Amino acid sequence: MNWKLPNLLTLSRIAVIPVLVFLFYVQTPFTDRLIALLFILACLTDFFDGYFARYLHQTTPIGTYLDPVADKLLITTTLFMLAGTSRIQGLALIPAVIILSRELLVSSLRVHLSVYNISIPVSAIAKWKTFIQMSALICLLVGHGGYISVWGLDMEDTGIILLWGAGILTLFTGFFYMKETLKPILEDRIESP
Repeated sequence: MNWKLPNLLTLSRIAVIPVLVFLFYVQTPFTDRLIALLFILACLTDFFDGYFARYLHQTTPIGTYLDPVADKLLITTTLFMLAGTSRIQGLALIPAVIILSRELLVSSLRVHLSVYNISIPVSAIAKWKTFIQMSALICLLVGHGGYISVWGLDMEDTGIILLWGAGILTLFTGFFYMKETLKPILEDRIESP
């Protein structure tokens, strides 16, 4: 393992996940705030690992691989825990299912195409999608209990609206990845490894 700062930040995002899961089961006002704080800090590592990797010229293959994996683990685990504790329920489960399905699809496509040395770069809109997903989850975590409002909306309501926005962007980026994946297949550019 390459123990450079960007990789350590990425690993910290993965390491916080079991702590978050444990805290979801404790369910006190203090742990609710602690979950939100840890999630926000984990989201910040997503920005800073990439920033430091570029700034310090410490981009590594393992970091390039682990960064999106850490994002997917953090987001999917948090979505599961929010659904499992009924903070996401009813129709709001639809964008959550879209997000989870897209993450599985894109991860599978990336693994499959890597066998053929084909990579699909992360698009700018996919980065916005991740930002909106994380913002939605932060609102849902911070707003638990209804103590905070933004623009006259309860934070949980804001989180649900952002979750729907993330779901729509997720469909769009999923379509983009499918199109980019099918292009080399349809053009017969993929040869057996």
